[in-house]
Amino acid sequence: MKMPKKKFSHLDKAGAARMVDVGAKPFQRRTATAEGLVHCATATIRALKKQALPKGDVLAVAKIAAIQAAKRCDELIPLCHSLPLDSVDVNFEVLANAVRIEATARTTAKTGVEMEALTAVSVAALTIYDMCKAVDKGMSIGEIRVTAKVKECSSRASPSATARARACTRTAAARPSSSSSPSAWRMKSSGNVCSFPTSALKSKPRYSG
Repeated sequence: MKMPKKKFSHLDKAGAARMVDVGAKPFQRRTATAEGLVHCATATIRALKKQALPKGDVLAVAKIAAIQAAKRCDELIPLCHSLPLDSVDVNFEVLANAVRIEATARTTAKTGVEMEALTAVSVAALTIYDMCKAVDKGMSIGEIRVTAKVKECSSRASPSATARARACTRTAAARPSSSSSPSAWRMKSSGNVCSFPTSALKSKPRYSG
């Protein structure tokens, strides 16, 4: 079945950039989770675990940086809306040759909070890079992506808006298809919660070392 052609919401009819008007949307509880990786040498990981790096406690500083960045996302990304964040959770997983970052942002607002989660992960990764660059010149940052997005249906929404939210029929292209990642996310409804994590988004990359 041929999918309907989608349009970029941040472009007007003339193709000029615009801020999307979300005024008619209901306030809804929204959550988004993103992740990313900082690849580094095993010696750097050992020093990080011992808090023996020159700039001190890397992960404590990166966590604060991530939270600060999420709160100022609208100042960094030009067409993002200013969202009142309810919380930002940041967690790290120290692997043999990488640090995995996961950030979850929550808000009650009229638009999604995935940009805040992505910004938190990105700035945490940059902070880890800055904290470790004195001892490791070969670090790299990558695999930054949204892994889950949830929208709870609002009791204040109109009946038609609530029905549309519960139906959750919208699909969004995620990335080129491959054996490990499908070409689209499909939103699914469960009770009054609409979400679209997929098996590919839930899966974790494999690491060597």
